[in-house]
Amino acid sequence: MTAKTLTRMDLSEAVFREVGLSRNESADLVESVLKHMSDALVTGQQVKISSFGTFSVREKSARIGRNPKTGEEVPIHPRRVLTFRPSHLMKDRVASGNKS
Repeated sequence: MTAKTLTRMDLSEAVFREVGLSRNESADLVESVLKHMSDALVTGQQVKISSFGTFSVREKSARIGRNPKTGEEVPIHPRRVLTFRPSHLMKDRVASGNKS
């Protein structure tokens, strides 16, 4: 099994083949969708794509961490992290893809 990464170019090429827009219009459409998604996440909104999953931003509080090499305690500052929760349909589809 070879590990291939799906890129923006791959997405715009798929839109070009499936929808029939020009390559430039397809690339612009993909960029626009990704921009809307990232803008919503930056403002703290959830992005829910039916049958795919939900992207959301979570606030993590400050805590004390430990450097594994030296054992020294280091403060970890509060931060926002991006999380993804796949839908049950996506989980099932991925799981069935593992069965060969």
